[in-house]
Amino acid sequence: MKKIAGHAIWALISVAAAFFLAGIAVDRGEPVNSFWLVLASVCTYLVGFRFYAKFIAAKVMALNDKRATPAERLRDGLDFEPTNKWIVFGHHFAAIAGPGPLVGPTLAAQFGYLPGALWIIIGCVLGGAVQDFVILFCSMRRDGKSLGQMAREEIGKVGGFIAILTVLFIMVILLAVVGLVVVNALKGSPWGTFTIAATMPVALFMGVYLRYLRPGKVLECSALGFVLVVASIFGGQAVAASTTLAPWFTMSAAALAIATIIYGFCASVLPVWLFLAPRDYLSTFVKLGVVAMLAVGIVFVHPQLQLPAFTRFSDGTGPIFAGKIFPFAFITIACGAISGFHSLISSGTTPKMIAREWSAWPVGYGAMLLEGGVAIMALIAACSLQPGVFFAVNSPAGVVGTTPDTAVATISSWGFPVTAPEMQSLADDVGEKNLFYRTGGAPSLALGMAQIFAKTGSGRAILGFWYHFAIMFEALFILTIIAAGTRVGRFMLQDLLGHAHSSLKRSNWMPGVLATSAVIVLAWGYFLYQGVRDPLGGINSLWPLFGIGNQLLAAIALCVATTILIKMHRARYMWITGVPLAWLVVVCFTAGWQKIFSDQPRLGFLAEASRLQTALDSGTVAADKVALTQGQIFNDHLDAVVCGIFMVLVFLILADSLRVWISILSGSKSSKVEESPFVLTQLRPEEL
Repeated sequence: MKKIAGHAIWALISVAAAFFLAGIAVDRGEPVNSFWLVLASVCTYLVGFRFYAKFIAAKVMALNDKRATPAERLRDGLDFEPTNKWIVFGHHFAAIAGPGPLVGPTLAAQFGYLPGALWIIIGCVLGGAVQDFVILFCSMRRDGKSLGQMAREEIGKVGGFIAILTVLFIMVILLAVVGLVVVNALKGSPWGTFTIAATMPVALFMGVYLRYLRPGKVLECSALGFVLVVASIFGGQAVAASTTLAPWFTMSAAALAIATIIYGFCASVLPVWLFLAPRDYLSTFVKLGVVAMLAVGIVFVHPQLQLPAFTRFSDGTGPIFAGKIFPFAFITIACGAISGFHSLISSGTTPKMIAREWSAWPVGYGAMLLEGGVAIMALIAACSLQPGVFFAVNSPAGVVGTTPDTAVATISSWGFPVTAPEMQSLADDVGEKNLFYRTGGAPSLALGMAQIFAKTGSGRAILGFWYHFAIMFEALFILTIIAAGTRVGRFMLQDLLGHAHSSLKRSNWMPGVLATSAVIVLAWGYFLYQGVRDPLGGINSLWPLFGIGNQLLAAIALCVATTILIKMHRARYMWITGVPLAWLVVVCFTAGWQKIFSDQPRLGFLAEASRLQTALDSGTVAADKVALTQGQIFNDHLDAVVCGIFMVLVFLILADSLRVWISILSGSKSSKVEESPFVLTQLRPEEL
């Protein structure tokens, strides 16, 4: 009877998932309540986790809790450390859930709510969560090896070497763009800057507290950390109101970029127990708390989606970024649907912390579903804003005009009315000087979240608190991904250079750690600084490049995963990773070609460089703008070259992978799996 009831409940959830998906997809010309998006995503994710993910775990992977993991066998107290599965879940979720699930859906809302919603729900279950889960499993069975190392062993030396280079190049762009998002959110905001700065000593305190003062008291430490973080928000308000302290924390975009670079370096070299793990865990409490609050707010407020299913910018003329729904909706929304960066975390820090193999199911697949939920919440918050306000916050001055009056006139001419006094009133309510030209998505998302929170009963009187709480929430996501990403990049560079100097392969050799960390942060720091100087806000050019690079990175991960599945089961299960791989190849190569060769200046890098060069040659550029224009031309050419390199390298990896697949399936090549030998676990339950 109990079994029949269970089947009936899951059948009901499955029917509900189909019903709610159909409800948001069928356009009846009526405003859609945001609650439909929440129910559609939750029901679909539950079915995916319970049935699809468990099928992969049991039948394809054959997870075994009796098998010792790398965290146990290679325990060193620095990178390899068996850790409580909920702390690992928190670390993994915090590391993968960077700005992508927040910013991507917000930016893609310029197309309307429907393309983003369907991609987040379907792409997450069949693509993103599968990639994260399979790569985590593969790395866990191979001593926690990186994606590049696995590519070299499973595909071949040539493909593996190209994969390592490609991942490093893409990593540089990823970290630069996420850094740009947090810089644009915090520039000129002493309240936000102080709050984020205060979370760093809190994380250090938590690391020392758990390591030396009160070992094992996780909930106790979490409560203290959360109280201190909330206190930092009120402290930020006091700092912003102080004529003495406010100037110290009112930083320009360039200064914030430098501070972000320094932060990335420090986070990469400090021991994981001291800063990375406690900060990620603390961040996860804040993130999950805010997501839960937002979900509750949506249930109580159930705001209507102000943006339609499709906007006029579906034709590719959007002010935030150029390009049509296909392929640009699918690269703008990466995290939340499928993200290559996650494969670096799944083959970087997380497999070195997993204590039991079955923990990979909730950590690998479940954390990605939770990120999909965050992306849905972000989409709702953005789409519940008045459309005119949404475009006023996100559109760069180079598109809508350099003054508030010209900006609102341009936006109103698109059919999205908004006024300058209305925008100033909003800025006053949230404690900012203005909300125009805040490109990057984070400020508009924070504004949407703050308005939802304010409607739950607290009113507009504390709208500023909720706005900066949301900014802190987003910045914690972003700074976490910078810390984890820089650390993973350091691992990869050490492995690559270790062939020339064996000491570099040792993760505890400090000269190597310091040198490789410096190389990584200086590389992404260059692109971050160039994005800060971009008159279009950096997002129009760098975010599509970020999306293309990120999804191409996912293609590399899926090549490795497909190769391993073919070696394990031949062609029987290759569709699990092969289908999302085929989709990403089509999307990314289409987008990359358009970004390089399109004749539209706002879309194509080379076309934009040609337009600017023509303006220089004709003498129409003001004398004080000549150097800036020349720098922009150089960056457009550089972006085109970088995008082209990404595509060529991924094509070579894909070709090499196809060669291996055909050889294995035809029987001309051995299908031996490069797994570590089975070792019986010796961990006691109380150690976890």
